[in-house]
Order: sequence, then C-alpha cells, then structure tokens
Amino acid sequence: MRVLYLHQHYSTPEGTLPGRSHAFAAALAARGHDVTLLCGRHEGAEIGSDAAFRRGVRRAEVAGYRVVQRDIPYANAMEARARGWAFLRYASWATRRALFGRFDLVIASSTPLTVALPMIAAKRLRGMRTLFEVRDRWPDLPAAMGLLTRRTEAALARLERAALAAADAVVALAPGTAEALGVACGDPSRVAFIPNGCDRALFADAAAERPVTAPEGGILAVYAGAHGPANGLSQLLDVAWVLKAWKETRVRLVLIGTGAEKPALVARARAEALDNVTFLDPMPRARLAAVLKGADVALHCLAPVPAFAAGTSPNKVFEALAAGLPVLTNCPGWLGRELTRARAGMAFSPGHPAPFAEALSVLAAAPERRAAMASAAARLALRFDRTLLAARFCAVAEAAAQRTKLPEGAPLPA
Repeated sequence: MRVLYLHQHYSTPEGTLPGRSHAFAAALAARGHDVTLLCGRHEGAEIGSDAAFRRGVRRAEVAGYRVVQRDIPYANAMEARARGWAFLRYASWATRRALFGRFDLVIASSTPLTVALPMIAAKRLRGMRTLFEVRDRWPDLPAAMGLLTRRTEAALARLERAALAAADAVVALAPGTAEALGVACGDPSRVAFIPNGCDRALFADAAAERPVTAPEGGILAVYAGAHGPANGLSQLLDVAWVLKAWKETRVRLVLIGTGAEKPALVARARAEALDNVTFLDPMPRARLAAVLKGADVALHCLAPVPAFAAGTSPNKVFEALAAGLPVLTNCPGWLGRELTRARAGMAFSPGHPAPFAEALSVLAAAPERRAAMASAAARLALRFDRTLLAARFCAVAEAAAQRTKLPEGAPLPA
C-alpha cells in the first residue's frame, strides 16, 4: 500500500531527536509498503541529506522510504507564537500534499495536534484510510500545566474530537491515554497501546564514553532530554542541592539537552554553586548511546503534574533501559511501576528531592546493587524492544488501511 506518514518533528538516528517514526517507517517499507514521510526542520534533526532546499523543500531516501522535508524551522526554545505559526505552516503544506497525492493510508503522528488537520482533510475530501498516533494528549497535558487559554483549549478539544472521528485506528503511547481515547472515540477496539521502545541495536553497537569525569569512587547520573517546562528539571537541581548539603561528593548529575528552561537552570546552578551538576549540549543519538553506556544511573524527571503519571511514554526511560542503566524517576505512574516491579529502577513522588538524593547516595555506595539493577534494566528492555513494537504498529496500520479489526495482543510484548 501507499502510505503518507506525517510527523513534523522527525529525525533519523543521526540527529538528536528520538527515532520512533524512522523505525516505524522503515518497518513499513520492509513489509513492502511504499512510504513517504513529510516533516519540518526541527533543530537537531537529520533526514539523511545535506542538499540545499529548492523552493523550500528537500528530499532523501532513507531505509527504503522517502523523506520530504519542508523548510519550516522549529526549536524547543521558540516562543509560543512562533511555535504555533510553525505548526500551522506544516499543517497547511501537508494538507496540500495529502489531497493531491495518491495514498491508501495517512498516518498522522501527534504532537503537535495540528498534524491531524491534513489527516482529517484526506478522510473527509478523499475518503482515505487513516491512523492517528497520539504521543502526548493535547489539549489535556498542556491545559493541566496551565499553558493554554480557554479559547485555545476549546479549539484544540474540538480538533481532537474531529481527529478521533476521522481515524480508522488510533495508536496511544501510554495506557492512560489509550483508555481515555477509547472512551472519547466511543470505540475502545479502535485504539491500540504501543509505547515507545528500546532501540537495542543502537546501544549494542555503542562503545561506552564518559564526556565528564565521575567523582572518585562515585557515579555519573545522567538526564538526557528536553529542558522545557514539562520536564521540571529544577527538581533535579533540588536533588543536587540536597546532595551538596549532605556533603555527598560521590554523585555527579549530568544534564544533556536544550530547551526554553536551560538558561535559567544553568544560571541557578551557578548562583547556588552546584558544582555537582554538569550541563551538556544535545548530541546525535549514536553518541548519546555511548554516553549513556558510560553512565552509572539514568534520571527521568517531569513537572509535578498528575496527568503525566498515566499519560506519558518518555523516550529517555526506554533509552536508559536499552543502555542497561538503573532508572530513577519522579513520575510514579505506569512506567514507574514497571521499573519498580522489574527492580530496574525506583520511582519517587515529584517535589520531594530528599528520597531521590538518598537513592543516588545509596547507589553510589553499592556497586553490586547497581549491577543487579542494570541487569534487570537490560531484561526489561527486551519487553519493550522497538523491533517488536514496530511489527505491532505495522499490523495496526495494515488493519486501518483494510478497515479490519485491529490485531489482538498484549499491550506490552511478552
């Protein structure tokens, strides 16, 4: 079948962004489908081509599928008006491509939610089959963080309802999202739960690297991801402050990434003399894999928003599992429970730095316990192997194209 895959924030593994869409597009192509992926120009992204843009567009052939990139700049640190304009520009361009192309299935991967606009148009005006993937639910999560006006929230809620009505199948990355969308669309059988996964091949090929020296007899605890309001990274600086107050010198926190909050975080660390924290710039996925393999503990942090507990599927946790790292998180939701049950990590309540700091101190003093948790993390990564999840995604996409019942299966691969 001919597939149009819409993901504004796409990148190959050579970029700094997560590679879920790349893996799934490649899996569809490997099953014999003709795949065209449309994306914008996200800061840190790579599409497999350095060619110049011609009339605002450039193309690449990647892993058996086509990538078409529109020169629509986007960065996490952009202010809200510029971000919204980028979203609408992409939606407008992708709508034209969807309506004037010949496709059997349109896949729209949100966020942003505006990526659903071309999918809705393709369904209503051309009768195309559709699959709607929801990474983070809008408007619920931004509204829970207080980031939306009432007018914007109402408009996004209407857009979500239209997207669900237009979708032949829905893929949700978190169990709470899947349950809520099943209710919202009135048909839970149209919703499949396919979380983010572990790119074990990428990490298997990586040689351990330490860009920062660990304290003598101590550990590197690494956070790798966005530095935005949703991430709540000031809480990790609270942990660093507690460790310093305790005179715990065996732990160094390393924060890798960029985003709107990073300048303020760097300024705070400097003002409070938090010399146990190091900030690094974003890096390509291959190098990040090497840095994670050279770390001792992975950190995951989110703002203290209750909706995050069941409604997120953070890439950084799955990357840590693929690297065989124990994971400490301040989000005791579904994934925190998975980590705890597997003894691959620990989950703490947000806004309480002392237990988080104590866990780091204990792990710094107990290499045998770290090793046991690392082995458990590697075993848990097998359950979330991206190859297995990509196969399930392909089966759901094929069912959507044929308007048949979605394939049955455990929400998590056994």
